[in-house]
Amino acid sequence: MSLSLKRLGAAGLAGAFLLAGAPAFAQQKKPAAAPAQPAPAQAPAQAPAAQAGSPVPQQAPQQGPFRVDLLPTQNDWTKVCGKDQAANKEICYTTRDFSSQKDQPPVLALAVYDIKGDDTRIVRLLMPVGLMLRPGFRFTIDKGQSLEGAFEICFPNGCFAEAKVKGTTIAELKKGTVLSVDVKNQANNLVTFGVPLAGFDKAFDGPAVDPKVLEEQQKKLQAELQKRAEDERKKLETSKTDGTGGAAPPVAPAKP
Repeated sequence: MSLSLKRLGAAGLAGAFLLAGAPAFAQQKKPAAAPAQPAPAQAPAQAPAAQAGSPVPQQAPQQGPFRVDLLPTQNDWTKVCGKDQAANKEICYTTRDFSSQKDQPPVLALAVYDIKGDDTRIVRLLMPVGLMLRPGFRFTIDKGQSLEGAFEICFPNGCFAEAKVKGTTIAELKKGTVLSVDVKNQANNLVTFGVPLAGFDKAFDGPAVDPKVLEEQQKKLQAELQKRAEDERKKLETSKTDGTGGAAPPVAPAKP
């Protein structure tokens, strides 16, 4: 297990597959136990339309491949720096969360780690549960070379996957437009997440965010999520009162 993976935790997760800002990567510690397999009830970012529809038994699932072009959920990338006491090295990471729909919680998060004095960088993704783990993932920057990565650990709300890359790949990320991430869902269909890279170069090369500013951003984001959850709860109660909510599924993967 890589050095930086030891700094991971699930406490930053909220909603469907949320990374509540950058500290979800760097400030939490690894939990004592984490599920080894993804929860079967979830769908991969709700890319396939058939996964989000009515659960009619006789309806045949759609065949892949599927593509999900993601949207950023934050105004910009966030860069956080700190010293890893165990390795005695300065580590910075640049991260952003992405959703499949506007004004919805994230379904995927990307973080790129830069370890001072080391040419090896780490590209880490937090992806939905319900994906096949053994095939790992592949990623491509625009129409460049396809690279491979592996899943490292899963939590109830998402799985971390990472790949070690060299400085040349970072240079491509900074010049790139879209990072395409290929995974397999439970039906063995190919699902591609399109992650926009606009603004990554500026954030990666720029100064780290002030910890106080980051804390305020987290509080604001958490408040927005709580309000959204409360609004959804009220809508559900209203639909039940009106007699229109009986057919609503108990789990709503279509709203990550």
